Amino acid sequence: MNEGTNHPVKTTEKSLELVSKLRDLDGARIHELTDELDMTKGAIHNHLSTLRQHGFVQQEGNVYHLTLQFLTLGGYVRDNIPLYQTGRPKAIQLADDTGMLVNLATEENGKGVYLYQARGEYAVNLDTHVGYRIRLHNIAVGKAILANLPRERIDEIVDTWGLPGATENTITEKEALLEELETVRERGYAIDDEERTRGLACIGAPVQVDDQVLGAISVSAPTRRLGDGNFDGEITGKVVSTANEIELDLKYN
Repeated sequence: MNEGTNHPVKTTEKSLELVSKLRDLDGARIHELTDELDMTKGAIHNHLSTLRQHGFVQQEGNVYHLTLQFLTLGGYVRDNIPLYQTGRPKAIQLADDTGMLVNLATEENGKGVYLYQARGEYAVNLDTHVGYRIRLHNIAVGKAILANLPRERIDEIVDTWGLPGATENTITEKEALLEELETVRERGYAIDDEERTRGLACIGAPVQVDDQVLGAISVSAPTRRLGDGNFDGEITGKVVSTANEIELDLKYN
């Protein structure tokens, strides 16, 4: 989780707030940022100029945008994560075998982060992408991770991020979630039956090495393709076996 600091650097906080707002607005003019942020026009201009000087912001006319410099940094971080290095080719193979959308994710600061997505022949288009952050309680890849964390860590995540509902199927009560996570641990995989997105189902299995959960892998598809709530046993088996293969490669390579 994010830990507080006794002496936060206000200038850094302002720059990060500005970066986040440029992302949210998909680019913005200075006067638009003034309306959104508790900063003067001059301060915003100074922050933007500094970010532009270091290649993190570019200006097109009067509009400021984030640059691919963030991708450069993110790509460096991701490429040094063993789960990504080992899981990427396995995710591609799983997508080829099932024809579905395959997600490889890890947990950071109490949320899931997509490290890689592979698209099979029948893969659906969703609102997610590499680097996208998701809540863990309402999606298969997230519940697969949550189920294998220590209880105190689960409590910390739930207390920090809550259990907001996304659909009528979302688990929004802590005790119900804990019961669901126990079921996930017992059977070795998690399911999402339209809990985050109506019409979408997911099957996810954790990736663990030496009792430490490093992340999870899942397939996502329209509910009818995964068996209208019954969940195709063959596909479930492929997801679980792929997770096991990643675990073995991580452990012994």
